[in-house]
Amino acid sequence: MPARGGTGRPNQRLRTRHDLLSAAARLIKQGGTPSLEQVAEAAMVSRATAYRYFPSIDALLMEAPIEDEAPDTDTLFRDSRSADPADRVDAAEAALHEVVYRNEAQLRRLLASSLHRVATDGKTPVRQNRRSALIEAALAPLKSRLSRSAYRRLCAALGVYFGPEAMIVFRDVLQVDAAQARKVKSWAVRALVRAAVREASRK
Repeated sequence: MPARGGTGRPNQRLRTRHDLLSAAARLIKQGGTPSLEQVAEAAMVSRATAYRYFPSIDALLMEAPIEDEAPDTDTLFRDSRSADPADRVDAAEAALHEVVYRNEAQLRRLLASSLHRVATDGKTPVRQNRRSALIEAALAPLKSRLSRSAYRRLCAALGVYFGPEAMIVFRDVLQVDAAQARKVKSWAVRALVRAAVREASRK
């Protein structure tokens, strides 16, 4: 799922990365272990492009199953009867929470690889931004009521609670299990949305 928001080459890089991950997930489902060249061909990009995004086939195959499991916004909100943005954000976080904790070991390896690359070559690698699309879809009923700056601030604040980094804080730093972490995050994301609504209503 490509990240929304932003324009130009950064967005294009995320789309290309998403295409490579999606192609790898499809090939894995078909059976066998694809090569990086096969994935590049399926994603309709050059081999050189594929290597710019993933230094090895192992790095690509490590992340591909997670891309395939990531919550889809259309599916997540298709049957939703609630227009309450707090309910919708909480539902989005709950969906990603399940994926993160179900794939904890794999996500830890991905984070370790990302941190190692930053430490060794000083360049921050492109990471797939799955949380922004979920947050923006959840906030759709509220967006028109917020100023551009307030909306962007709320999206950024909510992003702290979505994804594997929050899991690391709860599990490793705070020694909180998955169930309790979900309760805390539910309270936090709802509080952030309601605070933004109150702020907007006073203007």
